[in-house]
Amino acid sequence: MEIYYDEWESPIGPLLVLACEEGIIRIDYGRMKDLKDEISAWLLKNGVKPIFIKDSNQTTQAKNELEQYFKGELRKFAMQLHLFGTPFQKKVWQALLDDIPHGQTKSYQDIAYTIGNPKAVRAVGGAVNRNPVAIVVPCHRVIGKNGKLIGYNGGLDKKEFLLKHEGFLN
Repeated sequence: MEIYYDEWESPIGPLLVLACEEGIIRIDYGRMKDLKDEISAWLLKNGVKPIFIKDSNQTTQAKNELEQYFKGELRKFAMQLHLFGTPFQKKVWQALLDDIPHGQTKSYQDIAYTIGNPKAVRAVGGAVNRNPVAIVVPCHRVIGKNGKLIGYNGGLDKKEFLLKHEGFLN
């Protein structure tokens, strides 16, 4: 499968965007040269044998929306996503998209209740941790039940930056 990618500098460091014909499949912190093996293994695990093609045309909308987001001009993303994951993970990611607006947060427990499985707090945490589309699928808006910032694949410094950018933290 052809996987198109582009990378650029954002206010929180380099971002790598990957897409297929159906939509954006990943947004990662970092560069392709550093993440290619990890991304290849992830795609193979999801049944995709990747052919990587650097092509900014396939990622233009994502880049434009992310730039608008960082300028404070965009609160809700419209780009088409094509998510690879288990049905449970996709349910959690959809809850993040649907139920945590810009500038707000929810706990892992809140998300477990939202998806109708209040005992699945740890599983929700695992799904949030495996979110392939940083920033757009707003896993940075998920916090601990006690209100503390916990866990973020990009690092807590990036989570804090994003929440401050959205006006949640001072």
